[in-house]
Amino acid sequence: MASDLMTKTPGRAREAVCPAEFAGWLSTPLRRLITHPERILGDLVGPGDTAADLGCGPGFFTLPLAEMVGDEGSVLAVDLQQAMLDRVGTRAEQRGLASRVRLHRCEAGSLGLDGERADFALAFWMVHEVPDQWRLFRETRELLRSGSRLLLVEPKGHVVKAAFAQTIAAAEAAGFRAVGRPRITLSHSVLLECV
Repeated sequence: MASDLMTKTPGRAREAVCPAEFAGWLSTPLRRLITHPERILGDLVGPGDTAADLGCGPGFFTLPLAEMVGDEGSVLAVDLQQAMLDRVGTRAEQRGLASRVRLHRCEAGSLGLDGERADFALAFWMVHEVPDQWRLFRETRELLRSGSRLLLVEPKGHVVKAAFAQTIAAAEAAGFRAVGRPRITLSHSVLLECV
């Protein structure tokens, strides 16, 4: 089953990775009104946790996560593009959160997080950009401690319902089970737990 899930998903065109030049569009005040990070993540992350923001972009969720985990926690900001990570680093420094944020540049085919551990992971509007979803979920499963959760969110405008169902199937094949369906504006979403 897993090998079938590693191929291109029908009903959904693979997106190119959002270029860093457009990062400003990912952090607008309007987006914050529509997609409020603290409201979405408030019950999923707490002080002392280690959270992973997969495909963090310019840090729209990274910085609120850094505030939620407090001085004893940390956030692993993961992105393919160094320019995105540079933006996160600058913004974290400006807000006094740099000590809580660890920047990690991943490769196109792998997260490259061997040996890291986290209590929570977020994949917000990025999985549709990944050609090998099963591998992404398998590596995320290895990153997370037993019983930890992954919030998976995809944009309704880019990902059709059937394709999102296939994405969930890929996650389940990699060692997750669905435990909730949070409502997030303009999005398909599922809360997954490591099994």
